[in-house]
This record gives sequence, C-alpha cells and structure tokens, in this order.
Amino acid sequence: MTDQIFALIPCAGAGLRAGLSIPKQYCSVAGRAILHHALAAFDACPEFSRTLVVLAPDDNHFDAHYFRNLRFSVRRCGGRSRQESVLNGLHALSDFGAHDSDWVLVHDAARPGITTTLIRKLISTLYNDPVGGLLALPIVDTLKSGVFSVGSSGLAEVRKTETRDGLWQAQTPQMFRLGMLCLALEKALDSCIEITDESSAIERLGHHPKLVCGSLRNFKVTYPEDFFLAETLLSTPCEFD
Repeated sequence: MTDQIFALIPCAGAGLRAGLSIPKQYCSVAGRAILHHALAAFDACPEFSRTLVVLAPDDNHFDAHYFRNLRFSVRRCGGRSRQESVLNGLHALSDFGAHDSDWVLVHDAARPGITTTLIRKLISTLYNDPVGGLLALPIVDTLKSGVFSVGSSGLAEVRKTETRDGLWQAQTPQMFRLGMLCLALEKALDSCIEITDESSAIERLGHHPKLVCGSLRNFKVTYPEDFFLAETLLSTPCEFD
C-alpha cells in the first residue's frame, strides 16, 4: 500500500509576542489572512490526502474569515501548548483514514511564505527516508551569547561569540511518520519536556532528521515588524511557483 501524506497546521496559539488584539494567524497580509496564504500553498498540492487545521476550542476568530475554495478540515482540539495541539491533531487524523506509517507534514500557521515548490521539494526528498526531516536554512549571521547584568540599562552584554559552523535555523513544514511522531511527542509530554518543534521530539528518540534547504521567504511572523516584511514578500510574485 502506498503511504498517504497528510498536512497538519496547528493554529491554536495566541501570538502574544506580535502585540495584537487578535491571534496573528488571522491578521491580514497582502489582502489575505496569514493562515489563508499557508493553506493555499498546501491546497495547491494534490499529493495530500487531507489538510487538518487544529484550532483552540474557544477560537472565535476562525469563522469570521472566508477561506474561499480551499480544501481542508478543522478540529477544535488545540491544547495548552503547541506540542499538545500537534499531538491532538495527529490523533484526529485517524478520523480521515491516517495510519501510523503515513507521512504528516506539520506547518506553522504563521509562516505565510511557504510555497508549493518548497512543500514538494520536502516530500520528494524525504518520502523514502526512514525517519524524515524538515526545511531549514544554514545560519549565516555571526552569533553572540549575551547576559543581562546589573546597571546595564536593561541591555544585554556579549558574553562570547558562538561558532555558527553546522548550525541551521529550523523552519516548517517538518515531515515525519505519524506513528513515530505521536510516540515522540507523547514521551516528551510524559517527561514534562517542552518541545518547540517536531524534529526535537524525534531527536529525543535517538533519530537524526534530515535537513532540507528552505527559503528566507518562509520565515515565521512573530514580531510587529515582521508584518511589513511579510506584506512586501507576499505582494511580490514568487519566482519559486
């Protein structure tokens, strides 16, 4: 049997660092909600058996948006953390015929710059891999570790310069077998370990996910100034598609 491919988009976060009155995934960028841009990229890939959006149970913003002609399903099973939301979403995929051996691509709702080309690149690279992996970019900036000290007017001071050799900035989607990812997240929760991305959970099982080169366009909208950058990028035709 050919393994199916599913997409899972956790969309239960409040996005507090963006400093907005509504969750950032519902803010308009280039004429569409941030979430709409992400959904549209997955909708354009017929490889997916289903795209599932995981909402917070008390989400009162989603229904106000019109995601015209996009194919996806919704479950209001978001948890207290991202990893709980993803785990609940993975369990919900069984309602759509997903099996442990099937692939699932987990993508941040706040990454509107994802493209069908990047999604298909990830799938084609990893489909026959025993573990899976993620989109990522090699670190090119000089890295500093800093500390806050008394009398520094609230500014951090450089402690030392860190080597950037071999360092990558993780992006999404992150692509893993559904059963393996469920096990990894469950073990992390049982151990009270906070997981910020799916790869780190898989790594705790002793696996080594593959790194597939992503794109600067696929950045995560986090802070207020990020909205201007997203508006600029998404208002410009993408050469990748």
